[in-house]
Amino acid sequence: MTDYQIRIAHESEHRAAADMFRGTMHSLPVDDEQWAKLSSRVYQPNRMWAAFEGDDVIGIARSVDSAMVVPGGAQVPVAAVTAVGVRADRTRRGIASALLRRQLVEAGERGMPIAALHASEAVIYGRHGYGVATQERTLVIDRKRARVRNPVTAGRVEFLELSEATRVLPEVYRRFETQRVGMIQRPSYLWATWEGVFSDRPQAPVRVAVYHGEDGVEGFAAYQVSNPWPEDGDAVLHVTDLMVGTDEAFRALWQHLLGVDLVDKAKAWARPLDEPVEPMLVDSRACTTQGIGDEVWVRLIDVQAGLQARKYTPGSSVVIEVVDKVLPENNGRYHVSAEGVERTDAPAGLSMDAEVLAMLYLGGWRASALARAGRIEVADPKSLAAADEVFAAEHIPWCGTFF
Repeated sequence: MTDYQIRIAHESEHRAAADMFRGTMHSLPVDDEQWAKLSSRVYQPNRMWAAFEGDDVIGIARSVDSAMVVPGGAQVPVAAVTAVGVRADRTRRGIASALLRRQLVEAGERGMPIAALHASEAVIYGRHGYGVATQERTLVIDRKRARVRNPVTAGRVEFLELSEATRVLPEVYRRFETQRVGMIQRPSYLWATWEGVFSDRPQAPVRVAVYHGEDGVEGFAAYQVSNPWPEDGDAVLHVTDLMVGTDEAFRALWQHLLGVDLVDKAKAWARPLDEPVEPMLVDSRACTTQGIGDEVWVRLIDVQAGLQARKYTPGSSVVIEVVDKVLPENNGRYHVSAEGVERTDAPAGLSMDAEVLAMLYLGGWRASALARAGRIEVADPKSLAAADEVFAAEHIPWCGTFF
């Protein structure tokens, strides 16, 4: 057995921890210039849990304090978990599990009712109580066939330099960060990460296009073009971040993206399942869905507080039993209705583990579908219809922010 200690990493240990994590992702360490530019802005103090073997960092689990929109429109404090990894010669020893549990307990003590993350592997986080709460799709558009049906003629699109974008866009994003369930606040640490992602790709310069409408900047798109032209295949415009506050901004930015010269295809990553790109185009078949996958995984740290933070559809109620093997203080039965959430001794119509509860939380999954998949134990069949109604969300949830 390897002896190790888990504690908060000091600022002086952040670079070693970052290099260790980049190694788990098969990336090179950051160079001195990158580190000097971004290190103080990316890492929120006292949010990096690390496993130490002597002075060596062998695992980390980092987070950033944010807030997530839940059904009903409230922004609920969330620990945005990122950079979870264990050094390759120390895996399969329970280090990641210990880090994640310590992180959850500490976040709960600070009053964070939920946590969220993007998973590098789908088989890891369910056993820690995280469940797929939002999904995304990847779109591929044949640029030469694609034309916007009702083009926007007002307003204008212009470029921002990356340095200017990191100054201007945070305020722009704040104006529409609550428009969809699942979206999160982007504190300065996440904007620094955003900048770092683009700075780490010198082979293709980033373009940041903003749309100016009647109310100022109403949306932005960040993209890069991989251009092997002319011998080595299609030139692809990769849309990395597209956020809009108005319908006009949505169409105007797509007009711009589909009008960029020397591009064969546009590929938009991590888009909402219900984003109306196809009906926007004259030839709807110019757009295809390359894939649909999990986006954000959510974890209820405090089940009662998390459930109480969102709203529920009036008219029905349901009693659910929750089994949480990682945070057993959450174990128990909860009566959920539009009037509120409370613990109860009443018989449960449905029983589920913490992962499945997290899948229901934002309204992205129906209880009846999860029961068909064998993920929910049904004691009272009428409770399925009630849960479908109670937990429903007005729109398909989506986050749109990578962290």
